[in-house]
Amino acid sequence: MIDILLRNLRQPEYIHVLINPLPVYGLLMGWIGLVIALLLKSHHAQVATLALVLISSVLAWPVYEFGEQAYDRVLTMTDSDGQAWLDEHKDRAEDLIYIFYALAVLSAIAIAAPIKWPKSSMPLVIAVILLGAVTLGTGGYIAYAGGKIRHREFRNETLGDDMAVDRALRHAMLNVALKAHYFWHRARDCSIHLRYWC
Repeated sequence: MIDILLRNLRQPEYIHVLINPLPVYGLLMGWIGLVIALLLKSHHAQVATLALVLISSVLAWPVYEFGEQAYDRVLTMTDSDGQAWLDEHKDRAEDLIYIFYALAVLSAIAIAAPIKWPKSSMPLVIAVILLGAVTLGTGGYIAYAGGKIRHREFRNETLGDDMAVDRALRHAMLNVALKAHYFWHRARDCSIHLRYWC
């Protein structure tokens, strides 16, 4: 029994499937908790849920890495439609993984910055909630293609017909994330200037 478990833990595709729900489900739980903490105006709850968002976002990195390592092995196990979905899953992950990294950095800033600047807490928490919502959608978008690789019963449409729509959606998600990042920096710069003059 232990030998089987140890053998499975040496297979990157097994570890990828084992841990891939953690960034999305963990982020969802942290996001819901953060919204509740914001409504309750509880700073301690905000810090705890920001830590959960941070950990969940960072966990996207090993999921991505094990997925990259497993690509060739999974490619040989799937049929032609599954191979197309595998390529799409890989493309989505490669293009959008940075949104998870941005959320991790923003969450860390939202935990640390209010220690020195307490008034920055509310805007940072709101920024994490907004970027967290985009990141949740991104995670679902990546996972949607991943679920169709080996599960024929989930393939309700052909991949080729929706490629233009998928690429447009991917670019729209990237643009939203970049604009959120830009506006956060502008708001931060304005608050720094206001603190200097007040």
